[in-house]
Amino acid sequence: MKIQSIETFSTEFVSFTRVTTDTGAQGWGQVAPYYADITAQVLHRQVAPYALGKDAYDVDGILDFVRDREHKFPGSYLRRAMGGLDTALWDLRGKVEGKPVCTLLGGSPGAIRAYGSSMKRDITPKDEADRLVRLRDEKGFDAFKFRIGAEVGRDRDEWEGRTEEIVPTMRRAMGGDVALLVDANSCYSPKRAIEVGKMLIDNGISHYEEPCPYWEFAQTKEVTDALDLDITGGEQDCMMANWQQMIDGRIVDIVQPDVLYLGGMSRTMRVAKMAADAGIPVTPHAANLSLVTLFTMHLLRAIPNAGKYLEFSIEGLDYYPWQEILFTHDPYEIRDGKATVTDAPGWGIEVNPEWLDKADYRKSELDA
Repeated sequence: MKIQSIETFSTEFVSFTRVTTDTGAQGWGQVAPYYADITAQVLHRQVAPYALGKDAYDVDGILDFVRDREHKFPGSYLRRAMGGLDTALWDLRGKVEGKPVCTLLGGSPGAIRAYGSSMKRDITPKDEADRLVRLRDEKGFDAFKFRIGAEVGRDRDEWEGRTEEIVPTMRRAMGGDVALLVDANSCYSPKRAIEVGKMLIDNGISHYEEPCPYWEFAQTKEVTDALDLDITGGEQDCMMANWQQMIDGRIVDIVQPDVLYLGGMSRTMRVAKMAADAGIPVTPHAANLSLVTLFTMHLLRAIPNAGKYLEFSIEGLDYYPWQEILFTHDPYEIRDGKATVTDAPGWGIEVNPEWLDKADYRKSELDA
């Protein structure tokens, strides 16, 4: 089967991809969210020319060919665009073979423990604790992540004293039976990160994400070596050399690739294999309810070194209004704190035709 066409349906926030082969087989995927309309342009200009006419099953070969031919553009946008092609090709294969993607990857359908992931910093500690307790009781989550510090804050808090207040507030509200995770989003210098980390340990926090600027591996390594809790990171990294350095150097205790920031499922499987060989768990980044969370669910059902839980955003349309009517059915039901990968072929979803009708459309076609 040869790739005949690549289509994109885009808004500023989301761009879905559809690949069609010369046999008429089709698959749906997605580029990384945010500035997705720009990424769609990159897909058509710098990915599609090398993919059209290629074997639809040779995902790794196509991605490496795109990487090599566009070697002067090694950064995030190219990888985000590659992810749109990759994920559509996996869906296509799943539909052709009548299997979910997780099975194609060597795993099986089933349930996955999830943690409720808050994206908010403009919320008071009390209000955050109240809403997470409510979700615990309604959805059965037994793990939550909340935000500390300010995003790339250079040791500043979102407002003075917020971190020192929210950490014990969350522990008191949840008691001792709920796992608590925090995300600093590159806020701290090593010295301050270690100070905050000791407070986290005192309050039973088990996961400390991106404490230092994520590109400063030496700073993160200093924190990892100093603290007896899981230091995590990697969501922003899209270069294999960086991943190899992160894993070989034990920069973090848990790696967190984002399937779409990294360039798709095939490349994420490579990172998972590196981590597995080093004995490091994988707890991917999946911060919204576009398709990235579904991709991550399939990944976690397939790799031997899956981390303890799936990141599952708790933010609704008030925070992410662009999540409305994306799919014909909701693939994200949480029961007893777990999400479920079904046995439906491919990703098991269809994009909502009403959404597609309103999106900006573009097509690259073989011999067009």
